[in-house]
Amino acid sequence: MLPAGMDPRTPVIVGAGQIVHRSGEPGLPGPVELAAESLRRAGADSGVGDRLLRSADLIAAAAPVSRPYTDLGALVAAELGATPKRTVQSARFGGDAPQRLLNTVAQAIAEGRSEIALLTGAEAFASWNAATRAGGTLDWPEQPEDVRPTDVIGSERGPNTDMETAAGLWGPVYFYALMETALRGRLGLSEQQHRERIGGLWARLSEVAARNPYAWQTAEHSIAELLTLSPANRLVSTPYPKLLIANLSVDLGAGLIVCSAAVAAAAGVPRDRWVFPHGGATATDEWFVSERADLAASPAIAAAGRSALSSAGISIDDVAHIDLYSCFPVAVQVAAEALGLPIDDPARPLSVTGGLSFGGGPGNNYSTHSIATLVGRLREDPESYGLATALGWYITKHGVGVYSARPPARLFSAIEAEVPVARRDTAPGYTGRATVGSYTVAYCKGSGPDRADEPEAVVISALDPDGARILLRASDAETIAAFADGDPLGATVDIHSANQLTLLTERTVR
Repeated sequence: MLPAGMDPRTPVIVGAGQIVHRSGEPGLPGPVELAAESLRRAGADSGVGDRLLRSADLIAAAAPVSRPYTDLGALVAAELGATPKRTVQSARFGGDAPQRLLNTVAQAIAEGRSEIALLTGAEAFASWNAATRAGGTLDWPEQPEDVRPTDVIGSERGPNTDMETAAGLWGPVYFYALMETALRGRLGLSEQQHRERIGGLWARLSEVAARNPYAWQTAEHSIAELLTLSPANRLVSTPYPKLLIANLSVDLGAGLIVCSAAVAAAAGVPRDRWVFPHGGATATDEWFVSERADLAASPAIAAAGRSALSSAGISIDDVAHIDLYSCFPVAVQVAAEALGLPIDDPARPLSVTGGLSFGGGPGNNYSTHSIATLVGRLREDPESYGLATALGWYITKHGVGVYSARPPARLFSAIEAEVPVARRDTAPGYTGRATVGSYTVAYCKGSGPDRADEPEAVVISALDPDGARILLRASDAETIAAFADGDPLGATVDIHSANQLTLLTERTVR
């Protein structure tokens, strides 16, 4: 029987399942196997077995990267014996996928276009890497390249400008490292102060992972361990050593069963298994990082957070359980600032999984794990609220979801939040005086017996006298040494070309 006054179309999460296949365990499972098993576990978690799985009319999947299936949901459906009317898959790249997909299926249920939806995703980079090292083959299902889902959710737009690519900002670690130094400059912190700040943040995440049975790494790390360089914790791009960045080499899967309240009641799902999406919002920051007014801020997270919390009828102070997308420390700090959260509150950690370094970074699918973990927390604390953020590209595409075991006050409605314009002009090819706004020194793996890290280039973000941004990449030894051994943040430089400059003043951040 439905709770009094509840709309029968109210979407509710009734099952959550996760799986971790750690290195050294038998087998080399692929994304299909892991995703299907996570949903079987979600079925068991619902209390009604596979009944809802086989009856699903919609399957939504985060696009896998370790094996780029074009319609993962169709393969999972075949494994489960389901015959959905529709399959939905996220855009090829973007950790915002799970929240966008949850919004999509919850909206479809609220509008009566779906009754039972499955949401899943998985990555198997660890198995793929193991097979590659051993020279073996993987017995993973094949799928014709022309197979397509009913719908693709999210943007496939490329993430880089020509100036960004020319500066060597071709991957997440370099973008996020550049953002991290920009944040340090805004906070007015020295390099050592900032290292202690982000080391403490990641140490707290490792404590959470140690209590998470589905975490990829369950060892707690001290600040000193995280910041001390070694062959196993080499410097990748300042200020990030390896232990402060997302770990993609994992075998992880997660799945959710979402259905209408009427179906949940008719199927006999125990009421103590029900967790409701109360608010779901998405938003997008200025698309290209170099064109953002502030490299280390997110008006989009702030807007999506306001919208999701407003839809739930609560404030951030009412949220007890939180998971902020944690691919790199700057992402957590930016989201915390946007949502009005301290980063070091022992009563309210900023992750329920341990984040992408320790909980694991399964490609586009991390936030399915955070939502699944929140489901368990909210069942244990049924009067409370939980909030999860999801993030794609370089703090670019965002989702914020609010959840509770308490029934929602209104029928779910997904929101695309309006984001205020926060754009900065760029000046590719500029020469002349400029001010260093941020930088990162990129390192390559050392060769030889000691495998010492070797700086290969410095990427610099500078502002010309009109405030336009210029990106440079210098690889000459003198410039690298000035940025690797010193701290010219805020210094004046004379730019000669896109790969050559002269420092004119000393650093200003100490």
